[in-house]
Amino acid sequence: MTIATLLQSLYDTDLAGQIRESLIAFPCIESVHVLAITLVVGTIAIVDLRLLGLASRERPVSRVAGDVLPLTWGAFVVAALSGFLMFMSNAPAYSHNRYFCAKLVLLGLAGINMAVFQLWVARDQSRWDTMLPTPRAVRISAACSLSLWILVIATGRWIGFTMLAGN
Repeated sequence: MTIATLLQSLYDTDLAGQIRESLIAFPCIESVHVLAITLVVGTIAIVDLRLLGLASRERPVSRVAGDVLPLTWGAFVVAALSGFLMFMSNAPAYSHNRYFCAKLVLLGLAGINMAVFQLWVARDQSRWDTMLPTPRAVRISAACSLSLWILVIATGRWIGFTMLAGN
């Protein structure tokens, strides 16, 4: 099965057709997606700003992260599911949209940044948990994270504009 066949199969599902044909399904799904991604990026920003020493300076990093990251993961699941529903409603067109492709790449880079942080940078977090400023590698990872998530939002917004224009 080719990718084009898989994309067409998604497009041809009853659920995708119902989303396309309904006057309210797509806007409702999109609203849930926007709210979920807002929660994802907002909670990530809280942690990243603490890592950068710009917010919650009096609280240990572990406490800040422990308080908000469960919300981040729950919201991420909702954002991913709602994003997939929007995607399947017009999968062939989305797959050719340069902003959609850029968003997927940026999401992948944000995931890699998070993995690098968790596997290498945060290994000795107990040493710098309350330190100000945090180590340089921590601040670089946080700055990359914030930048990548801002770009995810920006490319996500452009998807809708370019899909309407047929780009």
